[in-house]
Amino acid sequence: MHKRTGTLLLLFGLLAVVLQGCYSFSGASLPEHLHTVAVPLFDDTSRAGIAEYRERCTRSLINSIEAQSELVIEADPSRADAVLTGAIISYADEPSQLGSATERAVTNRITVVLKADFDDRVTREKLFSQTFVGFADYTAGSYAAQQGAIDSAIDMAVEELFNRMISNW
Repeated sequence: MHKRTGTLLLLFGLLAVVLQGCYSFSGASLPEHLHTVAVPLFDDTSRAGIAEYRERCTRSLINSIEAQSELVIEADPSRADAVLTGAIISYADEPSQLGSATERAVTNRITVVLKADFDDRVTREKLFSQTFVGFADYTAGSYAAQQGAIDSAIDMAVEELFNRMISNW
């Protein structure tokens, strides 16, 4: 009985490995007529007052588009096939874990919420309007860890946004 179970598990494992690359997401990508995209500087409506986050989000998204898609960045939105406008709508730095003895924060969590609108200028359709959340914890009291958590939270939100943008599903 044990030998048969082990053999079945081995066969299912091999089958999973063999079939891993067989599924394709064809048809779940950008429309074929989109070749250029404009990404204006993100707005900041979060009231966090940290101007460099606007540039950080915008630059991170542009880097992802250039490195991982066939879209070409167009500086002039009026000449682009599509325009992605974004805004940082929320930024929070709050305790995420309290110490049992002192009831002070042991770790804090950075949470960044982005809102993005992706418009097809060729067909004059909105491809999506959606929010994206990124978060990361850091050791309370460590400035370097806080900055790393901010970068990680922004990266997570931008990655979700980029994946939504190019997958269209």
